[in-house]
Amino acid sequence: MNLRRPSTLIGIALALSLITSATGVAASEQPPTPTTGQQEDLRLPVYAPPKNVFLRARVGGALRGRDTTDAEIVALVPDHIGLTVKQTPTLNWFLSKPTSYPLKFTITDDRKVRPIYEGPLSTPPVAGVHTIDLKTLGLTLEENVQYRWFVSASPDSASHASDIVAGGMIERCEFSECIVTITPKMTCDQDSVRTNATIGLWYDAMGCVCSLIEKDPTDPSLRRLRAALLRQVGLNGVADWDLSSIHTKAR
Repeated sequence: MNLRRPSTLIGIALALSLITSATGVAASEQPPTPTTGQQEDLRLPVYAPPKNVFLRARVGGALRGRDTTDAEIVALVPDHIGLTVKQTPTLNWFLSKPTSYPLKFTITDDRKVRPIYEGPLSTPPVAGVHTIDLKTLGLTLEENVQYRWFVSASPDSASHASDIVAGGMIERCEFSECIVTITPKMTCDQDSVRTNATIGLWYDAMGCVCSLIEKDPTDPSLRRLRAALLRQVGLNGVADWDLSSIHTKAR
């Protein structure tokens, strides 16, 4: 019995060694736990542009910088026709600094020569993102019609040659045509922003996140949502302003 005991102990030791080794390999193959920053990135919206869209649809674009004399206007739109499923969506635009110039909103229907609406906008007292509510203006978009919209500031009331203009294009797609594999979300929360961005409904995603920020301007997660969408369509200057606002609001 004494002669067999050492071999038994050696066998047990070898078995334990193999188990430990196998456990170590399995553990090393497990993916690392995402950090807080990585978890936030996974929840940022990913905008998927619709296929076969009209390009070069955005008027105006990148901010030139803070040292410019005049205020700059940026339409928060992609450089192609943005989609919505709503009859009366909201349109969002950015003003880089307060201005004394009179502002005007214009929207045209590509089937008509004259604008379907043209009127003054209230001049915002502060820089930032601002909203045009088509429902408040009594405007309803028809399905499968392309519209162009503009916000303009007029330094010279006698001539429009020096107007500062920004705008984009919007089309209301038929609800059934917009549904591919995911149903659009008509409610407004962070999940609906992500869902509608994923299926290409730019105006519904952007309009919702702007509405959420208006209700809770100090929530950094909402600023990151909007900044992520803006970067994906090349509006990096406005995205930077949004992210810098996180620190400003926190002070």
